[in-house]
Amino acid sequence: MPLRTSVGIVGAGPAGLLLAQLLHRAGVDAVVLEARNRDYVEHRQRAGLLEQGTVDVLRSAGAAARLDREGLVHEGIELRFDRRSHRVDFPSLADGRRVTVYAQTEIVKDLIALRLEAGAPLLFEAVAQEIVDIDTERPVIRYFHDDAERTLECDFVVACDGFHGIGRQTVPEDALTTYSREYPFAWLGILADVPPSCEELIYARHERGFALHSMRSEHVSRLYLQVAPDDRVENWPDERIWEELELRFAVRGDWKLHRGPITEKGITPMRGFVAEPMRHGRLFLAGDAAHIVPPTGAKGLNLAAADVTLLARALGDWYAHADEAGLDAYSERALRRVWRAQHFSNWMTTMLHPDPREDAFSARLHLAQLEYVAASVAGSTMLAENYTGLPME
Repeated sequence: MPLRTSVGIVGAGPAGLLLAQLLHRAGVDAVVLEARNRDYVEHRQRAGLLEQGTVDVLRSAGAAARLDREGLVHEGIELRFDRRSHRVDFPSLADGRRVTVYAQTEIVKDLIALRLEAGAPLLFEAVAQEIVDIDTERPVIRYFHDDAERTLECDFVVACDGFHGIGRQTVPEDALTTYSREYPFAWLGILADVPPSCEELIYARHERGFALHSMRSEHVSRLYLQVAPDDRVENWPDERIWEELELRFAVRGDWKLHRGPITEKGITPMRGFVAEPMRHGRLFLAGDAAHIVPPTGAKGLNLAAADVTLLARALGDWYAHADEAGLDAYSERALRRVWRAQHFSNWMTTMLHPDPREDAFSARLHLAQLEYVAASVAGSTMLAENYTGLPME
């Protein structure tokens, strides 16, 4: 068991694993601690829509061989409202940028395989219990692994352990400012063993609620329905789900929704959250440990990738040149992108989701905004630029 490392990383999700891979390529050693077992981590279902910049980072990290073979490149999305359809073309509006559908579970599998092939430390079922001495030059992670309490001394600690992890909880309360927003609806998400009914994602606003048609692969569809936050999966038998999806996606014309066996159902709450700053002493926060965005704009995974890209460069500069500028600027630079993504995600969410609390006047305002996006080059450009991802800083 390693007793000391340069960078201790808590969490083997996409953020922690990508950071470890980027550091490995830069010649900086790191140890990754993950509380769950490998099977759980490799099968944890999450969204998988990648901005152009995220794809580029994975390629630069040597982690895109399978992504380039199997990822589904999309050049636009379809907006549906008032039984009409409008396509937003990304390359023509966003300097040639596109997005790629590739499941997050597959990214995690690819990064785990690379780390294990390199013989680099990745400890599963290693439960971080405490991070101490973060205001010193030798912070320590105390963790439990193989039925024993252990310690890992580091130069730096990066918490990629999610919203409920110990990373953010380690920061003194008076040193952290948090912002949050709870949305008055949730998403019922399903996986279905049926080829997608569309070539690109469909975002639909209907008076009964929002719906999204996405995909995991050429043979598996991923679909979502807006539901109440306190709704239960048991209230949604398969037939009801398919009927509601057909109703919300309906357009004038002969488009048809393909049905198939539903293999997974789950309800996800909608919230926004930001913790500032994203650094305290030698402890850095990245990904969901620092921020949560509603999934409408597909920014969660991409923000995590942007965080660790900044951090990997900064740590590389520190080890190569004793240059602390990148580390000192990390929080400010990362938060600039985080708040841009929060704004875009909130804009997409409020425009596309009927709010059960809103009056008819507000509903008409959101429809007017959709009309503007569909009819205006400026409106479509704003959506395309943000959806495909602003350039990596």
